[in-house]
Amino acid sequence: MKELIVISGKGGTGKTSLIAAFASLAENKVLCDADVDAADLHLIMNPKVIRQTDFQSGNTAVINKDQCTECGLCREMCRFNAISAEYKVNPIDCEGCGVCVHFCPEDAIDFPVSTCGEWFVSNTRFGPMVHARLGIAEENSGKLVSLVRQEARKLAEAKNLDLILTDGPPGVGCPVIASIGGASAVLIVTEPTVSGIHDMERVAQLASHFKVPAMICVNKFDLNVELTREIEKYAEEKDIACLGRIPFDPVFTKAMIQAQTVFEYDGRSTVGEAIRGTWQRLTEKIRYKH
Repeated sequence: MKELIVISGKGGTGKTSLIAAFASLAENKVLCDADVDAADLHLIMNPKVIRQTDFQSGNTAVINKDQCTECGLCREMCRFNAISAEYKVNPIDCEGCGVCVHFCPEDAIDFPVSTCGEWFVSNTRFGPMVHARLGIAEENSGKLVSLVRQEARKLAEAKNLDLILTDGPPGVGCPVIASIGGASAVLIVTEPTVSGIHDMERVAQLASHFKVPAMICVNKFDLNVELTREIEKYAEEKDIACLGRIPFDPVFTKAMIQAQTVFEYDGRSTVGEAIRGTWQRLTEKIRYKH
């Protein structure tokens, strides 16, 4: 089984539109949206949820006013100033460290597990999909990313599918690290801008650190051909395969507005041909036979 993660050093490079296009070309696959902080692949896939499960992680302190004697020890020991003068815990400020729970002389503080979001198994017109939604201002996104990937692998094994196609998060933080560990390969989608190149280099270094084979695709390459050449030069120096140049085309945005892939919106577009070529070279690299 192969697992391809599509990532980007920064947001807005077009990776979700690109992976949606790949979804219409690939066969025998499970789709996975691991960008749990800002999931949007479902906007194009229009999934029909068949299973919904709460995601629980971490703890939040809750003071039992019937047992609390207001001795002040919890307020004194809380380094996050999460406990008010009225002895109420602000769930936004509480870091779930448990110090107040441990030292409360009256055992007046409960420490329930927090429900941070939810994850789903769905059907789409392109096959099964695993995706999630993290709650507003919630943490532990890395754990949810790992959970979503695990469930996608279980689903692929159960249905005897040989590819997991994952829309990963942008950047180089914890969610990205959780999304690429143990993957067959990552495709880095970048764009020819100064910030695009800088962030591409950072995420390429991250993939190298975790020994995950990386490839690069330049989206909107014709906006700055000189910087595109700079990206290709970097890829050559680092022995990273540069799989394709995708031109700027408003069809990407128009398709997204209609909740369609590029191929569904306009199967004969120039950008569609570029994506087909990129997908063909990609499958050759990961040796995925569809």
